Amino acid sequence: MLWTMDKVVRVVSLGGVSALLATLLSALGIVSCLLAFPALWLLTAAAYLYRANLKVCAAGKAVVVTGCDTGFGHTLALQLDKLGFRVFAGCLKADGKGADHLRQEGSSRLHVLQMDVTNQDQLDKAAQQVKDLLPAGESLWGLVNNAGVCTLGPVEWVSMKGFRRDPEVNVFGLIASTKTFLPLIRQSKGRVVNVSSVAGRSVIALMSGYCSSKYAVIGFSEALRREMQHFGVTVCLVEPGNFGAGTELFLRDDAVDQELEAMWTSLSDDLKSDYGEDYRARVEKFKKIFHKSGAADISPVINALTEAVTQTHPQPRYCPMSLKFYLHIFTYNLLPHCITDVVRMV
Repeated sequence: MLWTMDKVVRVVSLGGVSALLATLLSALGIVSCLLAFPALWLLTAAAYLYRANLKVCAAGKAVVVTGCDTGFGHTLALQLDKLGFRVFAGCLKADGKGADHLRQEGSSRLHVLQMDVTNQDQLDKAAQQVKDLLPAGESLWGLVNNAGVCTLGPVEWVSMKGFRRDPEVNVFGLIASTKTFLPLIRQSKGRVVNVSSVAGRSVIALMSGYCSSKYAVIGFSEALRREMQHFGVTVCLVEPGNFGAGTELFLRDDAVDQELEAMWTSLSDDLKSDYGEDYRARVEKFKKIFHKSGAADISPVINALTEAVTQTHPQPRYCPMSLKFYLHIFTYNLLPHCITDVVRMV
């Protein structure tokens, strides 16, 4: 069984619940706390781990994954293919290097589809291709909404076109792909896996557009999960920490320079004066180090996405992130803003 931070956190949480129950039983004079606590913790942890280890059979099941040109989607498509699923890998550029690599490395069950999630015509064509390529007896069982972009910059520096870029892909593209493939998912009583981010749980300065879009993904996913319970469809959220060094979500240093210069040039003289060169240097430093500060090993995210697709009893949320990010979210949600506003997460 694969151990993940999610499993560790849940087992520890069950220990806390077991301690409370053992204390109550001891106070009622039913059983000694020293006997009840380890017994309860062992039983609850064993039951949880047993359920977490149950897997669905991949035979006859197909999964659509968006954003497969690079990063999480690319690696996940190959991983699910190896596990025996039929994979429809949606790529922004079906004739690009990432798509070619998928064709070379994947089996005959892996199909690369042209899929810009902001283009409804492409989504409709992809859905028809899925129907045409599905052999008799197979069904579309899963959808992984992974495609995403990230814009960095102060609120007053990012243009409205820039602000629309993130939600257009991260929110409306996700909703569009969900609506397109959901009828097939409902028929198979399958599942939808939406990729959000730690930035959808706590705000990071200079990432207002991205954070806003990921908060929206969480809200949409929570509502969809409740609606789909009626149809036997499971909806899961995967909220990665910062894995920028292992993906191509962020720009290269030379592209950062160009983007920053374009932002700065577009500002009025008054805004330039208000912010000053020192603040511009801070923004440039942040933009260049943010992606490098993240983890290069994306396997925790791939493991979480794989479990969301393959577990018989999946979790509503998966949080593949370092202990640092876990602690940050814990403090962010519990402590007052006067304290969390001085906490920096980069």
